[in-house]
Amino acid sequence: MDKEAVFEDMEKRDVRFVVLQFSDLVGASKSITIPAERLEEAVGYGIWFDGSSIEGFARIHESDMFLRPDISTYAVIPWLNHEHGNTARFICDVFSPDGTPFEGDPRYILKKTLKEAEALGYRYFVGPELEFFMFRKENGRINPLPHDNGGYFDFVSDKAYEIRREMTNALKNFGIVVEAAHHEVAIGQHEIDFRYDEALKAADNTATMKYVLKAIAEKYGLHVTFMPKPIGGINGTGMHVHQSFFSGDRNVFYDEGDRYGLSKIAYQFIAGQLAHAKGMSVVLGPTVNSYKRLVPGYEAPVYIAWARINRSALIRIPKWNPEKPKAARCELRCPDPSTNPYLAFAVMLKAGLDGVKNGMEPPEPVEENLFHFDDKKLAQMNIGTLPESLGHAIKEAEKDGIAAAAFGRETYEKYLKAKKSEWDEYRQQVTQWELDNYLERY
Repeated sequence: MDKEAVFEDMEKRDVRFVVLQFSDLVGASKSITIPAERLEEAVGYGIWFDGSSIEGFARIHESDMFLRPDISTYAVIPWLNHEHGNTARFICDVFSPDGTPFEGDPRYILKKTLKEAEALGYRYFVGPELEFFMFRKENGRINPLPHDNGGYFDFVSDKAYEIRREMTNALKNFGIVVEAAHHEVAIGQHEIDFRYDEALKAADNTATMKYVLKAIAEKYGLHVTFMPKPIGGINGTGMHVHQSFFSGDRNVFYDEGDRYGLSKIAYQFIAGQLAHAKGMSVVLGPTVNSYKRLVPGYEAPVYIAWARINRSALIRIPKWNPEKPKAARCELRCPDPSTNPYLAFAVMLKAGLDGVKNGMEPPEPVEENLFHFDDKKLAQMNIGTLPESLGHAIKEAEKDGIAAAAFGRETYEKYLKAKKSEWDEYRQQVTQWELDNYLERY
């Protein structure tokens, strides 16, 4: 819809309030609610807010910022329908008082990186697969106990099936086309996949999806979490991301003459992401808990390699119908859904573009199960591993520089400062595991 159509629809649907949504640097959704009559002002000039209290935004002496809604993200929030008026939602860009985009806005960082690809003639498409757990709530508190005993693709008509169906319907109200919803491997774990799209739209959809799923689960007395590893000993939660370049209507990653159906550009893109895999980790696995997921044995990638059918590799090339060349793509398997999707897609694209610009070539694919390789064989084949902790990931980011290149130096330093603070706080904790193993022994 254009602006006039949106205003007309809002009047017809009796929208009286507007939620202006945006993201902080670490990926938390923030919002301001305004009366609907102020939307004209918001679109034209912006709505003021204090950025000094937002993670990674401005210092206190330069805190004035403005939110300007992207009219294309208009949606009426279905669970806020009310006899006294409805509520709409817009995703916003953040601006400085002089009208220039705020350099630390994650949405702007992605837009800036997309323009770099567009200058080379490419549009970056992604398809994230969001996994999540649903836990019970008791007396308003989250009980980390899965609400069901289902398994991978189990066909059951239980409460979870009904909730996933309602989630799918709610997502339609936000213009998100769900392609599949199913139970995942672990008990209480689920996945909802939406249509492959240009990266900015996909990032908006990812941020919206997190908000919608939590709201629907709340109605049933449940809690949706995108925490990467909420329960030890079972599979964690990932966000595998399918990627490709388009030029006009043509998939640039496709080459019918290649054994994998991939073009030279696709191989260079893969090589760039492999080269910067360690440096990207602090963004794609941004929490202390992310590295509890990235361990052998639970389908999460640990080894920096690529393959066709091998799910233990960092990058996988899914099979597609040769009659559908637009489906040619590569799948990066290390991100988890605790990441900020705008920053994740920006750094992934920046790494891939580095491979394209510098004509990088990937190593040979590894189709064996990498989890069965010992250290000697990994060394012989020159296969590296992802960082083992957030602290390790921070050091790799500082050595690599790809995140700094994507974010800009000032925003990168703010991001790393937040991650260092998280790591320092964590490593000073004394855990129950330590007490159980050391208290009586020493």
